[in-house]
Amino acid sequence: MFTLRPTEPASIGSSLEDTNSRGDGFRVVVVGAGVGGLAVAALLAKDGHEVTVVEKNESIGGRAGAFIRDGFAFDTGPTWYLMPDVFDRFFQEFGRRTSDLYTLYRLDPSYRVFFDDGEVVDISHDVEKVYQLFDSLEEGGGEKLRRFLNKCEELYKSIRKTLYLDLDSPLSLLNREILSQGLKINIFESVESYVKKSFQSDKARKILLYSVGFIGTPPAKSPSFYAILNYVKIVQGVYFPEGGIRRLVQVLYDLAKSQGVEFLTGQEVKKIEVEDGVARRVLVDGSALDADVVVVNADYAYTELNLLDRRYRTYDENYWRSRTLTPSALIAFIGLDRKIDSLTTHNVFLERDWSENFYQIFDPLRAKWPDYASYYVHVPSKVDKSAAPKEGEAVFFLIPIASGLEDSDEKREKLFTNILRDLEHKTGEKIGENIVLKGLFSIRDFSARFNAFRGTALGLAHTLRQTAFWRPRHRSAKVKNLYYTGQYTHPGIGLPMVLISAQIVRKKIAKELKS
Repeated sequence: MFTLRPTEPASIGSSLEDTNSRGDGFRVVVVGAGVGGLAVAALLAKDGHEVTVVEKNESIGGRAGAFIRDGFAFDTGPTWYLMPDVFDRFFQEFGRRTSDLYTLYRLDPSYRVFFDDGEVVDISHDVEKVYQLFDSLEEGGGEKLRRFLNKCEELYKSIRKTLYLDLDSPLSLLNREILSQGLKINIFESVESYVKKSFQSDKARKILLYSVGFIGTPPAKSPSFYAILNYVKIVQGVYFPEGGIRRLVQVLYDLAKSQGVEFLTGQEVKKIEVEDGVARRVLVDGSALDADVVVVNADYAYTELNLLDRRYRTYDENYWRSRTLTPSALIAFIGLDRKIDSLTTHNVFLERDWSENFYQIFDPLRAKWPDYASYYVHVPSKVDKSAAPKEGEAVFFLIPIASGLEDSDEKREKLFTNILRDLEHKTGEKIGENIVLKGLFSIRDFSARFNAFRGTALGLAHTLRQTAFWRPRHRSAKVKNLYYTGQYTHPGIGLPMVLISAQIVRKKIAKELKS
């Protein structure tokens, strides 16, 4: 049984008045209208700056865009709404409550897991039921999970204080909040090792380790403190904004417009022109935008390697090629002419030998298009009635594959066909004949639409050497007024993290560039 639980009454469509008091601010050009670009533009305009956002595509949102056709509507990227407190804090910057802007539901179940042997389990919004589930997976599993989540909660509450800090050098580790964390968990231990010490059941382990997939990193390479993602999903819960993630994008756009931000869509940036270490203008399809500050929300690697002269690059091509990237993905947007009862809003299908699947995704010597894989299926029409015709269903498939692979229609079709057969087998529902809409998006699309380096879906994975101050800096080391926001920077991947990154950049600009 699938149920929705509203968080609190919402006022949809409330007006967003212009609260900006324009002063003697900077001329800011934001490159890219993804979530990070929209957020930083709204914040900087609120601070009194003259902000223009330039977006190469005709629509806003970046990876958090929308695919709408023939009565079906899909979010094209992020589909999970986690850490609602981060959204609340961001909107408070504008004197708004989340409930003023959209209706937010807590999902029940939070998500459903399909194991390779045919067993299906629900991760309930009620944590007591999750304890009962773990009792069924191994002896004392519920109590083990309780202790595990208590540790994750304590760590989360401490680490949360560091998320909003600008960790721009090794000296950042001398911060008191960060030093206190080193005594609580071994950062050199992998999350895989950390989980396996507490649980013996293969299924219990997989449920907890899958969470690391949210940051595009194999459990064996992800630092142990990322186990806190289990506290986020299981205890805090999984939410869904009415209208999908694209509703969030619209709200951010409306906030930016209300502060006076100008948008130029369908305009590709060709170069960031730098003189004497200062970004002076942004060249856009034959015209030039003068700037006092440039903030980049576009792909970090693409920007450094293609939009800047070599002497002004902080990171060269060798740097980017030596990084561990998140996977790319095959995304399928499927419209059905009937309902499908076996799925809930979020569904995870886990292969028995998922270690081999990780090798195919992350090991350059073994990377290839898989025949089978663990995968994720999102059915927004279970919640959002506007996502599909009344008798239909919108089904979103995400199958991770290695970045940088050769992409062809034949490879896409073969993999999708195998995954569809697997889903039909595990759900007992034949849906192939009910497909009335089909769209496939993969490596070459990530590269073409988002200028994504090697077609990566999310950017840099969260290995230890790519976490905190080891991630690319928010400010260029070579150009004093060039800043970066988004998933490549600290704190990293995910909608909440991108909003935080925008807030860090806003504070850096206020601190470092005095008018």
